[in-house]
Amino acid sequence: MSLFDVTDPNTCLYSGLACVFLTFSYVGSLYIWRSKLNRDHPTTIKRRFFSVFCMMLLAPVFTYTLLKEETLERGSLYEYMGFRMSGMIAALIVPLLLTATLFLGPLTMHFIAGTWRLYADPVYWISSFQDLVWLRNHVMAPISEEWVFRSCMMPLLLQCLEPLTAVFTGPFLFGIAHFHHLHELLSGGHSIKSALFISLFQFSFTTVFGAYSAYLFLRTGHFFAPLVAHVFCNHLGFPNFFEVFHFPMLQRILIIFNYFLGLFLWIYLLVPLTSPYIYDNRLELLT
Repeated sequence: MSLFDVTDPNTCLYSGLACVFLTFSYVGSLYIWRSKLNRDHPTTIKRRFFSVFCMMLLAPVFTYTLLKEETLERGSLYEYMGFRMSGMIAALIVPLLLTATLFLGPLTMHFIAGTWRLYADPVYWISSFQDLVWLRNHVMAPISEEWVFRSCMMPLLLQCLEPLTAVFTGPFLFGIAHFHHLHELLSGGHSIKSALFISLFQFSFTTVFGAYSAYLFLRTGHFFAPLVAHVFCNHLGFPNFFEVFHFPMLQRILIIFNYFLGLFLWIYLLVPLTSPYIYDNRLELLT
């Protein structure tokens, strides 16, 4: 049962329009700087950092303005946006382990190949935090996207929709927000067919991830739960299934087995490891 009043047409209209506006504003803010530099150029990245930072300041204004008073009587604005001290440690650790379980196959490949040793090298971390592309992918993009599309939008969507419906509706906007890469691909020399295929693929998996992220957000009641999952997924990227065939037969069998095992364990553990009780989630928006 939703804690929100889904019968008020004005609430639904304004909340829905606000989410659509924030989606297109987030994407539009990336292109207000007229430049022929590519997306990985340091100047482009710095400008876009400033743009999304401004969006992070703007988005909560809509959330605060459009949340109804009776809604805020049940919990503070900070709670609805996923900011609480209670349950924070669990929110930082458990969703990360749950997401890593899903990536058991790719992690097995990393272990066999020995690339995991890289993380023990301080030089790797020093160079990474000096790399603007790395910071964009691992810090700014996850924080800004989870802030705008989860913390600020989900409370508004829940005033229109039941929680489970919102889990699959909000991520559709999240997927649309990633469709802007079509323009960048075309500018980079890709054919229309190739750029469209890549963009549709990105739209599909970002929408699916958005649903998972929204589910984590509502079940745990924490901003940091989907954030750590987002950072982890951005780091590993979409699994390269063809890479499996680069390994010897026995290792290949182990990796394929762990792909299926990871998926099975993730499905089995998803509900119990996101129990609101673990995270002291008293709102329990999605049970």
